[in-house]
Amino acid sequence: MLARATTWWTILRICLEERLVYRGDFILGTLMRFLPIVTQIFLWTAVFASASSGRIQGYSREDVIAYYLLTMVGRAFSSMPGLASGIARQIREGEIKKFMIQPIDLLSFLLLARIAHKLVYYIVATGPFALVFFLCGDYFPPWPEATQILAFVASLLMGFLLGFFLEATIGMLGFWFLEVSSLLFVYMLFNFFFSGHMFPLDFLYGFLPDWLANLVMIQPLQFLAYFPAAVWLGKVQGWELLQGLALQAGWMVFFMFAARWAMNAGYRRYSGYGG
Repeated sequence: MLARATTWWTILRICLEERLVYRGDFILGTLMRFLPIVTQIFLWTAVFASASSGRIQGYSREDVIAYYLLTMVGRAFSSMPGLASGIARQIREGEIKKFMIQPIDLLSFLLLARIAHKLVYYIVATGPFALVFFLCGDYFPPWPEATQILAFVASLLMGFLLGFFLEATIGMLGFWFLEVSSLLFVYMLFNFFFSGHMFPLDFLYGFLPDWLANLVMIQPLQFLAYFPAAVWLGKVQGWELLQGLALQAGWMVFFMFAARWAMNAGYRRYSGYGG
């Protein structure tokens, strides 16, 4: 156990050092990602100006703008750019063999690399995040209670693990399919919509039958953006909050086992030739 912990710490430390060298662009890049919020403010101001009650499914204009900013925080935790495609590429090009013959677990290695990536990202991007949220502070309600903040943090951490293992599972399909780019395109399309990154998923109750909207509210993608934002804004409280956290934990565990199963099953069917 001590030897394994030492190995994992060494991998994490090396990954941190690598990312600290070339991630100086995070500050400017992160700040630029917030520029579209200006158009969002104009857009939702026009939308709510046409709403007779000034609210849509319990959201005011300020709520929606705050929600949009919070989804950026959630997506910064849960998004895994290049993970699935990277796994599929390693399988296709034969690099996966090194994990099959060396005492390094593929999923553990990739998870540590992603943890290092997120740590460096938030260390460097804290300034731009703080600046934008300070400038947009008037759109946010008063600070929530401590239990609500803890639930928000828990949802972000589980969102990170859920996003990682979900995309790792998709990447493992490379053991069965030569190319997974088309599958990834479809996944990203559904992800953008059903994660709530486009608009709060509560809005669906005004356009879809309740049974269909309820179905959308139990699928795993909502926990990548919508759920953490809804928790902070107090849209999910009490028993509903506990149910949401339990469901998120359930989906996280499901994809942890799914990714592990897909990896082991892929190892058994993989054939590598040459030097």
